[in-house]
Parts: sequence; C-alpha cells; structure tokens
Amino acid sequence: MENRKKDHIDLAFQSQTLRDEIDSRFYYEPMMSRHPEAIPGNFFLAGKRQRVPVWISSMTGGTELAGKINRNLARVAREFGMGMGLGSCRIILDDDKHLPDFNMRDELGNDLPFFANLGIAQVEQMIARKELGKIDDLLSKLRADGLIIHVNPLQEWFQPEGDKLLRPAIESVEIVLAQAGYPLIVKEVGQGMGMESLRALLQLPLESVEFAAFGGTNFAKVELLRASESMQQLFEPLSRVGHDAFQMTEMVNAIVREGNVQCKNIIVSGGIKTFLDGYYLIKKSLLPAIYGQASGFLKYAKEDYEQLRNYTEHQIKGLELAYSFLRIRE
Repeated sequence: MENRKKDHIDLAFQSQTLRDEIDSRFYYEPMMSRHPEAIPGNFFLAGKRQRVPVWISSMTGGTELAGKINRNLARVAREFGMGMGLGSCRIILDDDKHLPDFNMRDELGNDLPFFANLGIAQVEQMIARKELGKIDDLLSKLRADGLIIHVNPLQEWFQPEGDKLLRPAIESVEIVLAQAGYPLIVKEVGQGMGMESLRALLQLPLESVEFAAFGGTNFAKVELLRASESMQQLFEPLSRVGHDAFQMTEMVNAIVREGNVQCKNIIVSGGIKTFLDGYYLIKKSLLPAIYGQASGFLKYAKEDYEQLRNYTEHQIKGLELAYSFLRIRE
C-alpha cells in the first residue's frame, strides 16, 4: 500500500486533466452499477450468439500471411466469443490449394458466426456465367454460415488489375438474394455509403449491412497508392469522398424511422479506434448492432498470438466498463 500511495504522489501532476478533454458523448454514472462480470445482452448473426458485440471485419485474403492471420483471428474469436468475416475468398473459388489458409471453422468452433467473402465484381461475373452455385460450394467447403459481398467500385476503378462493373451493385445483390439459401451481408471497403445506397440495402432481407465507413483503412486509396504518379494526382480527390460511421448511423436511424426495413441488423465499422467508439455507435443505433474492427486486429494478428489476445482482452474489459458506467448523450 505504501508503494501505491507513493505512486499516487509521483504521478499526480502527470494526471491533470483539462475541461476540453472530456468525452462529451457520455454521461458517466458511477453510482448506478457494480464492476462488471460480463457484457449484458444478446448479439446474434445468422442465428448464432456472440458473447460480445464485436465483429472481426474482413481483411486480407490470398497472401502468404493469410493462413497465420486467419488462424490467430479465429482462435481469439473463439476465446472471447466474437464473430468473424474472412477476407476475399476469390483465390479458393476454383482451386483448393489455399483452402487451409481460409478453412477456420475447426479453429473458431461451430457456435460462432463465420462468413466467407467475395467482391461484387466476382459476383457479377458469376451471375453472367450462371455460376452462382459456386457460392454454395464455397460456403460448404468452408462450413461458413453465409456470404459477405464487398462492394468496391472505386477500388476496382483505381486498381490496375481491376474489373469493370457492368450493372449497379444493388441489382447483383438482389439476384443473389433471390436464389440464396444462406444469410447475406453487404459491406463497403473504406468509404462507407450514402443515404440512397443504405435505403436500398436496408429494404432487402439481408442478415446485415456492414458500414466499412470512411475513417479506417480505405482500399480505394490503397489501390490509388499503387497507381502511377499522374493517376494519383488526378484521382486523389475521389479517395476523400465518403461517409463516416457516425454519419452512417444517423442515416440508418432516419431510414428506420421511415419504415419498410427488412435488414436484421448492422455492423458499425470503419474508423472504430477504441471500444468507446464502438459502444457509442451501437448504442445510438435503432437497429440491433454490433461493431467491427479490422486494422486493430490485423496489427496484432500478424505477430504473436499473445499480443493479439492481450489487445482483445483489454478492448473487451473496456467495453464491459462502458456498459456498466456510461450512458450515451442523445
């Protein structure tokens, strides 16, 4: 105790706070709860319950590191009760050579949601070739609960090897939905979506819409950085258009108030830097919501599992405290 009190004296002057440092999103209510033991509530995707409202968002696919990253992510998801989306599974659509790098069901377990992932361009091509049955085959060999379609027109446009979309993405999504016997999630890849796109998606019987909003990793910008210098200068302004997760949450709430929403829930992602960002936005949402992170998990998943585990544990402990002592300001 003497050492602790000495620490208090030594650190007191380093711990001064200023009024403008207050996080004004919350009321802090220290009288109204005890220290937490678990996060309250039910968080479902594809009929499977997560213990926490955290989703490991789709990241890398088809690299030599994918196997290690996916195994670490699946392992930590199982330990803490999170759902998981794979990165693009295009590489294993027609060839099982890299299947072990994606086949994480045994690592994750059967009780948590696990989704495969394909790009809208690949889906459009399968529709044209009448090959949508390949999606069923993909989900079967991965024992996945459903499919994520990532919608990335700017990324495809900037990418030197990119595919040209021949129809609006919403049409391809509707075609898949009409024949799908599996849950479907639609997401963007770092710039989010505006009101018309969100309204069109939320009126469909999707399992979820994932924001992948502006403020996190932006894959259009990733591709632009791979392009020639002249192309970077020409198209750089387009990499700065989009909608952040706060704006998208407000838009979703407005659409919910309009009625005619069939989508079951949302995954708030894109620029979610801390558990407080995630907690605030899922509490603001009028639809059932969880929040997703990608780069935060990826940073540690590339390294030692214990680093990833420690990061995740601290995030969830912080989230437990938020549920106990913080109330959002409307």
